[in-house]
Amino acid sequence: MSISQKIVDGLVEHKVNFVTTVPCKQLAGVIEIIDKTPEVLHVPSNKEDEGMGLCAGAWMGGMRPCIIMQNTALGVTVNTLATLIQFYQMPLPMIISYRGELGERVACQVEMAVHTKALLDQLHIQTYHFHKPDDVEEIGAIIKHTFMSRKPTAILTDSNFWGGY
Repeated sequence: MSISQKIVDGLVEHKVNFVTTVPCKQLAGVIEIIDKTPEVLHVPSNKEDEGMGLCAGAWMGGMRPCIIMQNTALGVTVNTLATLIQFYQMPLPMIISYRGELGERVACQVEMAVHTKALLDQLHIQTYHFHKPDDVEEIGAIIKHTFMSRKPTAILTDSNFWGGY
């Protein structure tokens, strides 16, 4: 079974039924499977902060949301995370491709990698870093914890997790 399928299975098993996504090369397999999963309403977003707004509306409407995004746009989500998601204690699992580490070929991706963990730490968002394919086995526990605690949680998936650049 592929890593992408294991991620989607973890979401479905823990009753995540609303997912918004922003296009991402590393997460393309997950997005493709999500789009074909009947238990999940998939609503693509143009921007990450827009996606968080959709997730907030889904949560207020009784759904269990998740956002799938890149770390390069984490900066545009800071206000939405602090003043909407965190202020109103909305659980939000965030599956985030973590671009910019060793082996990265796109220079601008490196700059955001320098700030990603610091931004999440400054916002007091629990962060899990998936570096090895076996790390995917933790996704169920992380999702369960996210909804129990009613807080956003970041799962950073780096290039090694996906098999390299």
